[in-house]
Amino acid sequence: MSQLDTIKQPIAAELEVFEKRFRDAMRSHVPLLDKITWYIVQRKGKQVRPMLVLLSARLFAPISEPSYVAASLVELLHTATLVHDDVVDDSYERRGFFSINALWKNKIAVLVGDFLLSQGLLLSVKSQQFQLLEIVSRAVREMAEGELLQMEKARRLDIKEEIYHDIIRQKTASLIAAACSAGAASTSDDPEVVKRMHLFGEKTGMAFQIRDDLFDFGTDDVGKPLGIDIKEKKMTLPLIYCLANADRATRRHILNIVKNESHKTDKVAEVIQLVRQSGGIEYATEAMYRYRQEAFDLLDQAPPSEAREALRQLLVYVTERKK
Repeated sequence: MSQLDTIKQPIAAELEVFEKRFRDAMRSHVPLLDKITWYIVQRKGKQVRPMLVLLSARLFAPISEPSYVAASLVELLHTATLVHDDVVDDSYERRGFFSINALWKNKIAVLVGDFLLSQGLLLSVKSQQFQLLEIVSRAVREMAEGELLQMEKARRLDIKEEIYHDIIRQKTASLIAAACSAGAASTSDDPEVVKRMHLFGEKTGMAFQIRDDLFDFGTDDVGKPLGIDIKEKKMTLPLIYCLANADRATRRHILNIVKNESHKTDKVAEVIQLVRQSGGIEYATEAMYRYRQEAFDLLDQAPPSEAREALRQLLVYVTERKK
């Protein structure tokens, strides 16, 4: 049994119910759309977000109808943003499979993303879950703002560390925060509990993203090419630390590579080496563990249960994962 399967144990039966609900929510009477959504369902990821929703719900009471709505809503909107991201990034691969835009072109991919987004909105309205709709809609807004902020800053390559934290909080952590707070809101009517779980999800998401950044400079085969963030001119925490602590000539040299020579493998390898030598890896790893500890502290305020232990293990998993 894999580590993720062990973590799923307290909600294994509920995850099966969720999967059926999610498949139903993806259905359409338009044959082309049905074919594409079937393709998406067959290639689903690790389901970390639905697990976060259902485990967060289970922390406070048995999983209920609104919990399934929350999990489906989060997963529908997450899937919509991934489909749109692949169009924005001109990416032809997602988790080792062809992306929707690679197989059916951009116009259809954008419309599929719109369809998934509207299905999520309708699902919450039909079941009168307006609080869940608000929680998740806020996250989608933040994700769009974070992506645009990153694009604006990437042009100038002048991202300071606090801006980097703002970007990843909006781009990645906001949806994980929404998953945890929507889960909590589906079984608890205590606003303090919902707020705390939002913060727990946010800290978890920050740690998750920094772990992702570290893959760019690592030595493990993670299914993501080394230096891909550098090639895409993304300013990650190890690189920001390296630039902040480099002398003027080295800083200029690195920025020139990122700006003008990031298509050259040997030049990207040079940047990776400079980041490793600067202590950027250790600095980012420390930041990741700091966020993780803050998340643990928030989680420990919930009553002890199987669900709490599973969330703790999930947090360990996302920060220790190899890909």
